[in-house]
Amino acid sequence: MEIPSIMSHVSIGVSDFERAAAFYDAVLATVGARRQHEVPGAAIAYGKMFPEFWVSLPLNGEPARPGNGTHFSFIAPTQESVHAFYETALAAGAESDGEPGPRPEYGPDYYGCFVIDHDGHKIEASVIPS
Repeated sequence: MEIPSIMSHVSIGVSDFERAAAFYDAVLATVGARRQHEVPGAAIAYGKMFPEFWVSLPLNGEPARPGNGTHFSFIAPTQESVHAFYETALAAGAESDGEPGPRPEYGPDYYGCFVIDHDGHKIEASVIPS
C-alpha cells in the first residue's frame, strides 16, 4: 500500500496534557481523525490510518512553546467539516485566527479556517481543491 502522505508525523508540545487531549479529541474528530496510539499521560498520536499528528508533553521537561511562523493544516472532507472544525475548536477554548471561508490567495477553490490552540499553536482545516 502506498502511504498518501509525504510526512511520517508531526509532534507539538503542550503544557496541559489532559486539556490538550480533550481539545484535539474533539477538534480532530471533525476531520475524521482519531487516536491511533497513546503513551498514557504523556503523548497521543492522531490520524485516519496511521499516527500522523502527535500531541505530547515536551520530552526535555521544559515549557511548551509554539514556533513562530509554524502552523499545521488538517484536510477536511467538506466545507461543512471546516465549519465544524472551527466551531468545535472555539467551543473548546481556541482563539479565532481566521473564520471559515474561501482563501483565493491560496488557490481558486481553497476553503479553510484558522484557530490558535491553548498553547499558541496555529492550526487550520481546509478542503483540498479538486
